[in-house]
Amino acid sequence: MGDGTQGGRGGGDAAPLPFRAAVEALRTARPRSEVEVEATRPPQRLAPFSYALEATVVQDDQDLADGRLVLLHDPAGHDAWHGTFRLVTLVRAELEPEMAADPLLPDVCWAWLTGAFQARGLAYGEPGGTVTRASSHHFGGLSERPPTSQIEIRASWTPREGLGGVPDTASHLAAWCDLLCQVAGLPPAGAGGDASVFTLPQRRGPQPR
Repeated sequence: MGDGTQGGRGGGDAAPLPFRAAVEALRTARPRSEVEVEATRPPQRLAPFSYALEATVVQDDQDLADGRLVLLHDPAGHDAWHGTFRLVTLVRAELEPEMAADPLLPDVCWAWLTGAFQARGLAYGEPGGTVTRASSHHFGGLSERPPTSQIEIRASWTPREGLGGVPDTASHLAAWCDLLCQVAGLPPAGAGGDASVFTLPQRRGPQPR
């Protein structure tokens, strides 16, 4: 991963030690081989300090899902967070039309997020978010294109802080990568042949990168 950009009051060496340690854990983490992760410019106004990653799930030269994970830190604490750190994410993937029509899809996608935390034994609080599905139909000069559907998960949660006030951001990143892979149609890490693990079917045909 690259170094990225830490926003807020100075960033870099001027940032509080807990934030620097949390960022370093993200920078040195090794996600699943299907997930390509790199640092990106974080938002500047959500918290005094921030760090962001973007990721793409790639298999057989196809982009199956993508997302963005932002680490926020306010040393003074935040009433809505109930802590000094917050993780914010956006995850997106194209779907087959029949899967997008499933009325249980939003509930399943949200359960993947919380289930990824539980599977890795992560402590977190104050989760919130939305699951949105959208369909696009093409007309006129674009009428030959088939309809497309997309699922989008927006969520945030407070990772519980450990020793020195530092959350286990590397494990939260691993859980987030598990979510990305499930949305992409890949089984979660360690699922093996467990038939109880539900994943979305992968898109048919090659997709441009």
